[in-house]
Parts: sequence; structure tokens; C-alpha cells
Amino acid sequence: MTSETKRTGTDDELDGLRHLIEGARVVLWDFDGPVCRLFAGHSAERVANGLTSWLESRGLHGLLTETERESPDPHVVLRAVDRRHPGGDLAAELEERLTREELRAAASAMPTPYADPLIRTWTAVGSRPAVTTDHSPRAVREYLASRGLGACFAPHIYGRTQELDRLKPDPDCVNRALDALGAAPETSLMIGDAPSDLAAARAAGVPFLGYARNERKDELLRNAGATAVVHSLGTVLRLVRAGVGPEPSAR
Repeated sequence: MTSETKRTGTDDELDGLRHLIEGARVVLWDFDGPVCRLFAGHSAERVANGLTSWLESRGLHGLLTETERESPDPHVVLRAVDRRHPGGDLAAELEERLTREELRAAASAMPTPYADPLIRTWTAVGSRPAVTTDHSPRAVREYLASRGLGACFAPHIYGRTQELDRLKPDPDCVNRALDALGAAPETSLMIGDAPSDLAAARAAGVPFLGYARNERKDELLRNAGATAVVHSLGTVLRLVRAGVGPEPSAR
């Protein structure tokens, strides 16, 4: 048994993983985490601080709570502004600023180990992939093109829109993908690395596979109720290469 298999869990958990893969005619990928580390070379905390500083430069220091101002997650800042000014120009401008930072980050993003060959292999054997993310679809397309993965997904990239209240855990991006692909939730699979991904998948009725690159991520996912979690996509890649996947008649 390899170290990756050990970290995946018991034999029962591996059987559960096989069952998830066998039923997955459509695979919905969260972007930042399962596909790449978007902010590996362009700090998310620096981006969040930049958004906060921009708000303060406009005399809006009091718009955020202290916790929101100190958050290293730029989406926390964006959500907070949209809650207080829903659908307004301020939130729209902040979202555009975040998109520009994500585009910059895409140029130095770090591929998640095994993600590229898994996407290509799973697609080659008949699965239909899509991206379902809270990040800008423009940044997703830039990254996928840089890795030669654009053709695997095109045109199925469902990211952040101007409806910022529809970010995960709302299942909006998941439902948009299912509708566009004509896919049944029960024959799909979502791969995500955060409790909000799990919540969105559950709300859409889609089975979920957690990806946890470290023990902290694993604990967060399992505490949220995830029952299938892998620490390496290499485990999934070996199963797909071994022929675990949708029945030929379903492709």
C-alpha cells in the first residue's frame, strides 16, 4: 500500500472512492485547490489587504468589521461589501479589481500535483469536466490555456458573476454547469477543497470528493461532513487509469 493510499483511508473508504469515480459521468472541479494553487506566487493576503486599502482610500474604512479587514481571503472583503451595498457600483468595481488580481495570480499559479494528467486521462476515458468556482472565469481560462487544458473544459467554466450573493455555498455555479451539460446530479461528481464546496454540492444533490493538501484542510472537510477525502489526486488518477469510470454505454 502506498503512502497516498494510506492517507486516503481504510479499504471501505477506497471502495467508496471507486464508487464515486464509477458514477461520475460529469466531473465538476473547484478551481483554486483541486486544479491549482492560484495564489502560490501572488499572495491572497496581499490581494485582500489591497482591496481593504482601496476601500479605505475612498473613506470607507468603517464599511468592514475588524475581522473582515484582517481576513487573508479577498472573497471575505468582496462578500462584505456586497452585503452592505448589494448590486451596487462599489461592489462591481471591487469585483473587477479582484478579477485583475486573479488574472495576475494565474500567471504564477502552481499546478496541483497530478491534476493535469488526471483531467486529461479522465476526459479521454469519457468523463465530461467543468469548472465550478467562485473565482473569475477569465482567470480560470487564462490558467487552463497556459497548461494546455482549455480544450478539456471549453466552454464549461462557471465562475463568479456580478450576482455576488450566489457565491458558494450557494449552488449557483454547480447548477449552471449541470444545466449546460444536461447532467443529472447523481451521475456527477464535484471535487472541492473547502466546506463551502461541500455545501454547494449537497444543495445541488451532487456527490462530493474532498481534496485536502494538508491535515488542516482534511479536518475542515471532515468536520463539515465530507466522507470521501483524498490528500493526493494521484490516488484518483491510478483508479481512473485502472479502468474505474463510467460505463461505456453512458459515455
